[in-house]
Amino acid sequence: MHLAYPAVLAALLFCTGLYGVLARRNAILVLMSVELMLNAVNLNLVAFDVWLRDALHAGQALTLFTIAIAAAEIGIGLAIVLLVYRNRGSADIDRLRALREDDGDEPDERQGGAPEGAPPDLAPDGPAHDAVPGKTAAGRQTA
Repeated sequence: MHLAYPAVLAALLFCTGLYGVLARRNAILVLMSVELMLNAVNLNLVAFDVWLRDALHAGQALTLFTIAIAAAEIGIGLAIVLLVYRNRGSADIDRLRALREDDGDEPDERQGGAPEGAPPDLAPDGPAHDAVPGKTAAGRQTA
């Protein structure tokens, strides 16, 4: 058998997986597309192993490692997708830009404010921010 047949099939599988990763918005379909890409790599590894008639069968050994990594990836990926779906109600990737939930209790870090009721040393202009104790930033003596 020629090497071109499995190589072309692997290229088609990889391109299909790449299209699925770039075009899909559902996280499950993206994970399936990544699996297609890994299977294309596995097909190439085995095809080149057979074509080169390697005595150690390094391509097949690497394929076993790739299968193990793919199994771990799909297990962790599905667990994350199910947790996000359970919390958010959607597995749409575009809607998952910010995974942090805003409770409203924390200060907005862009404004630089301290939370209400915080000790004065957490405030930006409190005594903890003076360069020298007993003096202000302009160098005047404090009371």
